Amino acid sequence: MVERDLELDDGRTLRVYDTGGADDHLVVFWHHGTPNVGAPPEPLFPAAARLGVRWVSYDRPGYGGSTRRPERTVASVAADVSRVADALGVARFAVMGHSGGGPHALACGALLPQRVLGVVSVAGLAPFGADGLDWFAGMAESGAAGLRAAAQGRAAKERYEATAAYDPEMFTPADHAALAGPWSWFERVVGPAVAAGPGGLVDDDLSFVAPWGCDPARVGAPALFLHGARDRLVPSSHSEWLASRLPAAELRLRPDDGHISVLSAADDALKWLVDHARS
Repeated sequence: MVERDLELDDGRTLRVYDTGGADDHLVVFWHHGTPNVGAPPEPLFPAAARLGVRWVSYDRPGYGGSTRRPERTVASVAADVSRVADALGVARFAVMGHSGGGPHALACGALLPQRVLGVVSVAGLAPFGADGLDWFAGMAESGAAGLRAAAQGRAAKERYEATAAYDPEMFTPADHAALAGPWSWFERVVGPAVAAGPGGLVDDDLSFVAPWGCDPARVGAPALFLHGARDRLVPSSHSEWLASRLPAAELRLRPDDGHISVLSAADDALKWLVDHARS
């Protein structure tokens, strides 16, 4: 995997990751969770090799090697992804996001219809204040508290993060098993994301509880929503709400999975994405 720093016209830097691949490989942009750096998901590398997938990703502003952009919205991702794709000579691509990366994958699908071939959102959030959705219902109290603080504004969110502590109860037993096993990879992407402070996390959460700047219902490409029914961080009702509003959406609920263990089905989701993107 190659890492490079992409200098933008506005003076910002984006840290970009690229696994490379043959000319006929499908480029899939990985949108990382909150808080992670943007390195693509190593547990999915074997499946990607079988399927002919080239991973491209980047640290969202405020994480890792990317310049912070406190005013960013969820929709801001589309311009940054376009800049990365242009720099790499990639015309069309698919997108896949987990957790906090889900809204950003959907924003690319909504705002870059001529470039995005397919979308997968795994355990992703719906827009804050979505009509008919009890947005906080089913969230672990610690996760809900952080987002409620964000809804009160930047100062309240920064105060909250100054004393926030890790809550293991936000994960199910199946999640903890996944984190101790194949998805122990998260240890390598969470630590660097918060090493310099919680700025990226703060900006992510503020963007989730503000208007996204795009309507996910405008995603015209095939879209798959994968979610664990026991998810304590992002309740599965979020994916159910989203899937009911997209014209070409499929919903896969995993009855025994939580926020991390649902990634045990990510190989199949990646195959779905390749099949739909290439068709």
